[in-house]
Amino acid sequence: MKKSLEEHAARFDEKAGEYDESKSEEYHACANLVVEHAAPENDDVVLDLATGTGAIALALAPDAKRVVGRDISEEMMAEAEGKAADEGLENLAFDRGTFREPNYDGQVDLVTSNFALHHLSDEEKREAIAVIADLEPRKFVLGDVMFFGEPDPEAPFYSPEVDDPATVGVLADAFTDAGFSLTAVERVHDQVGVLVAERSPTADDPAAE
Repeated sequence: MKKSLEEHAARFDEKAGEYDESKSEEYHACANLVVEHAAPENDDVVLDLATGTGAIALALAPDAKRVVGRDISEEMMAEAEGKAADEGLENLAFDRGTFREPNYDGQVDLVTSNFALHHLSDEEKREAIAVIADLEPRKFVLGDVMFFGEPDPEAPFYSPEVDDPATVGVLADAFTDAGFSLTAVERVHDQVGVLVAERSPTADDPAAE
């Protein structure tokens, strides 16, 4: 991570009020794909990591049993809570948490995240995916800045001073090593995509029988 958690939190606190309007067409396309692939059942609990202003969390809440949002920015979560109240959604809960310390130990069926994991180094991404795997979700849907080919430093999707995107291959290896299988790869842009990872059945898993 090129900045500390505190520095990232302060940066997003400052952006919270205008964050939704500032995002690119590719960001919104990515978010829509995350929601589409998550597709929760009505008894599912969703953990939305780096929930921000709640774009994913609020979109999934009407179809899920519960959505738990985690972020490091209090101001971003305040925006999410305000939108949830405006929409009359009562099955959401927001609190501080990170990819590697999500601050949650309850039921998790689905994990989602959009445009945030790229702030971590490749090794930190690997650690985060391992932590998420330990929560035993059946599916993790990740939308993010990621490299499908040679990255163009002039492209607008990452800032070298704060961002550290990985290649799709690095992410795929991290998911596989954590016991997931990639079931979908959606390319939105040369540097933006959505990965759908599902837990590989094990011998003692009833679903494997």
